[in-house]
Amino acid sequence: MASLDTFGAKSELRVADASYEIFTIDKVEGHDRLPYSLKILLENLLRAEDGANITADHIRALGRWDETADPSIEIQFTPARVLMQDFTGVPCVVDLATMREAVKELGGDPTKVNPLAPAELVIDHSVIADLFGREDAFARNVELEYQRNRERYQFLRWGQTAFNEFKVVPPGTGIVHQVNIEYLARTIMERNGQAYPDTVVGTDSHTTMVNGLGVLGWGVGGIEAEAAMLGQPVSMLIPRVVGFKLSGEMPAGTTATDLVLTITEMLREHGVVSKFVEFYGPGVSAVPLANRATIGNMSPEYGSTVAIFPIDDETIKYLKLTGRSEQQVALVEAYAKRQGLWLDPDAEPSFSERLELDLSTIVPSLAGPKRPQDRVPLNAAKPMFRDALTNYVDVTGHADEASEESFPASDAPANGIEDEADKPHKPLQSAARGANGRPSKPTRVTAEDGTEFELDHGAVVIAAITSCTNTSNPQVMIGAALLARNAVERGLTRKPWVKTTLAPGSKVVMDYYDRAGLTPYLDKLGFNLVGYGCTTCIGNSGPLPEAISAAINEHDLTAVSVLSGNRNFEGRINPDVKMNYLASPPLVVAYALAGTMDLDITSEPLGTGSDGQPVYLNDIWPSAKEIDDVIAVAIGATGFSTAYQDVFAGDEKWQSLPTPEGKTFEWSEESTYVRKPPYFEGMAAEPTAVGDISGARVLAKLGDSVTTDHISPASSIKPDSPAGKYLAEHGVPRHEFNSYGSRRGNHEVMIRGTFANIRLRNQLVPGVEGGFTVNHLTGDQSTIYDASVAYQEAGIPLVILAGKEYGSGSSRDWAAKGTMLLGVRAVIAESYERIHRSNLIGMGVLPLQFPPKTNADSLELTGTETFTITGVTALNDGEVPSTVKVRTDTGIEFDADVRIDTPGEADYYRHGGILQYVLRKMLNS
Repeated sequence: MASLDTFGAKSELRVADASYEIFTIDKVEGHDRLPYSLKILLENLLRAEDGANITADHIRALGRWDETADPSIEIQFTPARVLMQDFTGVPCVVDLATMREAVKELGGDPTKVNPLAPAELVIDHSVIADLFGREDAFARNVELEYQRNRERYQFLRWGQTAFNEFKVVPPGTGIVHQVNIEYLARTIMERNGQAYPDTVVGTDSHTTMVNGLGVLGWGVGGIEAEAAMLGQPVSMLIPRVVGFKLSGEMPAGTTATDLVLTITEMLREHGVVSKFVEFYGPGVSAVPLANRATIGNMSPEYGSTVAIFPIDDETIKYLKLTGRSEQQVALVEAYAKRQGLWLDPDAEPSFSERLELDLSTIVPSLAGPKRPQDRVPLNAAKPMFRDALTNYVDVTGHADEASEESFPASDAPANGIEDEADKPHKPLQSAARGANGRPSKPTRVTAEDGTEFELDHGAVVIAAITSCTNTSNPQVMIGAALLARNAVERGLTRKPWVKTTLAPGSKVVMDYYDRAGLTPYLDKLGFNLVGYGCTTCIGNSGPLPEAISAAINEHDLTAVSVLSGNRNFEGRINPDVKMNYLASPPLVVAYALAGTMDLDITSEPLGTGSDGQPVYLNDIWPSAKEIDDVIAVAIGATGFSTAYQDVFAGDEKWQSLPTPEGKTFEWSEESTYVRKPPYFEGMAAEPTAVGDISGARVLAKLGDSVTTDHISPASSIKPDSPAGKYLAEHGVPRHEFNSYGSRRGNHEVMIRGTFANIRLRNQLVPGVEGGFTVNHLTGDQSTIYDASVAYQEAGIPLVILAGKEYGSGSSRDWAAKGTMLLGVRAVIAESYERIHRSNLIGMGVLPLQFPPKTNADSLELTGTETFTITGVTALNDGEVPSTVKVRTDTGIEFDADVRIDTPGEADYYRHGGILQYVLRKMLNS
């Protein structure tokens, strides 16, 4: 639909021989004082003004933005494109395929269900680092990936042909966010004769990596992304914007990882949940584009919606480096300067809040052992590890009674909510103190090749160069390879118990490693290429060698992983590993050499060289000049152009997959990967009235910081779990179970995996970890899935009770989908993570919040009560009640805040979910 153009903003921009229609923001009063990110939103509203969803009043309100006010004004944001990875993307395509059938059954045209904006999916979450430390690791892991995921890949091949504007980047190419910044991102879009800012919503929370390129984008639920693909704007409140001023330059020996861990710590402490963060000031020009991308990538770790950098010369330099066309690069520069989107290092835009960082104060750092915001200065890593170890190992021989808590508040993001003292996460194991004063349990292990060694608490059993967070950054990747070269030349080797993996985010990395002659040194230390995908960062670390896994579990050793990723939550990286540390790629290599966290690698030797002399980290750490010299020789636009020249075609394996045909998908009853979900069964053409909730029972009572990883895990499927039993009943052998993430297209598996994380603590079953609850109908302990089946058969609705920051962590649509399919009608929490709260509404689940300064415990709720929630029917009158009344059969009563925050969300809830709303809108169009 053409813009009404109330403000006369339509204009023309000529670049070389091309002319583009643009909408200039200078026609709106107040535009010049807006932060960069809000200028992009202003242009978005001008171009999409339709007089209904987007009016002149919305545009004026944005121009008059009050930086001091709390968000209250709703606007409709229309993203230019949608970005997906395969774990979250497969369910999106499944839902679109199901919607086509639903439209057809209701008498509509199924081809109306089609992306209206470019939608790109990168298959990057499915490769598992099964094999490592050998030349054929990559080839064998890819073979296993295709064997496990053949059905899913065939389905995506069908989607690529059935839907317009939908493209798939095949397996073995790269990680979605790195592919995005290196190839897919436009910075400025050119479409249908118009030029406008590239904006994106993605089905992965780390979509924010593209913020480093000046692109406004963030992660949304798969449900919201589907709606955006189908032309629905994203409903949002004009946010508060935090200005983060940078000055100075980083000292020698520090990396982008050290910088981003410092920023994460600062912003978590400040509190930026649901806010935009925008970097400005004279120091911005000194931050390389790759470092900006790393900072943007970790926006979810500090809680902001976005963390964006303006366009400047560094942006242009990167676009040229990565092989963008001359016309595209020229368009980006001309458009940014015309619209006031070009960085002015001396500008002081209006901001809601301000922070400042002198880059010269950055020091080498890690983060861990369980949260990305817990920065650990490298020179303090050893004592801080020992201190943290006491939370996992009890030297007194007595389990701490506090371990009965579900998730301690210390896991909550530091967003202004005061944290309680740290508590251990499971009953502690008795251990003696060694001579060095720390808990010690030395255990002899004989590896499969006959090598004998000793494992103890703190052994680094995984050292992974993984995740686009850092593998997109040539400085740290070349730094890691040079450190490996220097270590090999000094005669150092990795410790035999360390699983070493290299999984870069694009083929460009291996291209410049080969050009620089550095690949053999990484191979020598066991960092052979294992795949192009997220691997360890999302839990696809693969199994540890059997002897090491057995020793860890039989002797209850607290093992450690060190990875160059962005997530280190408990239970995420590997089921055998309790402590996880984020680090730069060079430090990952260093800890593979050290083999333990119980070593001060800044002052103690990493090992003994071939000359019999101790080798220290400083001896092998490459200088900035060494790194820059290699980059100058080995990295150029040709490498990027070659890597992406035919990116959507795929290799022979991809091209030879049999591809189903037809505008609707032929579902197979035999498939255990892709099944038709039940969302539209019995759906009428018009919505029915929403009702109050009565007679509800509690399915789970949870503590603070229950993440979407705990609700909808992407880990391996255990044979004795409900999902494992389902697969076995359908003839799937154990070695083909694969992961929950790979089976997200099968709702039967995912329902059974919801709330099934091995670290979940449901307070209805104290002392028990995992997906268990009490079936109040019988009083017996049961799996959460089995209890939900019993409740649904009895017609009993369910509620979840939770603490602070419910749903924090990665954006996972199945955390909401599974919750709904388990029969949960409402969640009552102390506070919510933004995306998960939105996703709950998108699936027709009511998010409620305890009154201020109260929670389930202060209200003396045990979870054994029967709940009635009244006042919900007020939504039928077109209004959103501020509170609803919650009563229990035990006499407890309180007013819960209704967390339906915008009129658009209210419409979704009235229709039973966002997909139902979109489908009905299509039928009536």
